[in-house]
Amino acid sequence: MTAGSGDGRPDPGLEAIMSERRQLINVAYRLLGSLAEAEDAVQETYARWYALSQDQRDAIESPGAWLTTVASRICLNLLGSARARRERYVGEWIPEPVPDPAEWIMGRSGGATIDPADRVTLDESVSMAFLVMLDSLTAGQRVAFILHDVFGYSFAEVAEIVGRTPAACRQLASAARRRINASPGSRRPTAQQARVVRDFKQAWEAKDINALIGLLDPDAIAVGDGGGLAITFLQPIKGGELIARAWVEIANRAPGNMTILERTVNGQPGLVARQDGVIVTVFAFDFAGDQVRRIWVVRNPDKLRPWTTGY
Repeated sequence: MTAGSGDGRPDPGLEAIMSERRQLINVAYRLLGSLAEAEDAVQETYARWYALSQDQRDAIESPGAWLTTVASRICLNLLGSARARRERYVGEWIPEPVPDPAEWIMGRSGGATIDPADRVTLDESVSMAFLVMLDSLTAGQRVAFILHDVFGYSFAEVAEIVGRTPAACRQLASAARRRINASPGSRRPTAQQARVVRDFKQAWEAKDINALIGLLDPDAIAVGDGGGLAITFLQPIKGGELIARAWVEIANRAPGNMTILERTVNGQPGLVARQDGVIVTVFAFDFAGDQVRRIWVVRNPDKLRPWTTGY
């Protein structure tokens, strides 16, 4: 995407327009739960901007607001068809995990350094537990809640995006808020979460089934996502003891060159499995007290592209 003035100098508005990219990526990722789809939505947004004539662009009072509106509408359309697409998905669908920005150095092609503008800002609104909860909302609820509660858009602005009245958007966000607040998601400090994850890693590596059972909530659930491209369990594993036994079995079958590392996953303490210098699995956790209540296991290689391949 290039633009210029008549005398060959760069378009003075180009830098300002492109500076919105990070905001757009952050909005789109929270709306879609997929970095790949978020990138595509933002690319389409810019394509629509540059499809406008210069006079049309000059007439837009706030290009940033215009870009956010268009990107949000594209995401809303994608959300409307997402459930149908996921019905054809092999196994369980888990949102795409993102690493800590300091570790996010490889592009989607696997070789290019990623632009800092493409990094997702990590906070509570991108924890895996939060994204999974968002996925249970309707498309309208998700868009209204994310734009208003997370990014601070007024309900009048949200109404313009979703094509409903401000009052209706307020109701959508309120319904989403009630569901999210009713969720028993973890509120524990990161330092305490990190200790639980470290203890889980050590017990797993030691194949200490009793220690694992003690670290798992009795009603814990583990969900795997291979997307038909990597081997994993297709149905959720329910119950702390069953999960502990499954993890010991995983350790027994793991190749000798497999290593488990502590890493930040969506802003929370997590684990990754590395084989031959490549991240092949990402583990995200949620907690109940000092025990693990949810484990999300992402093995679909298409969802692991943002992760480094040799740190």
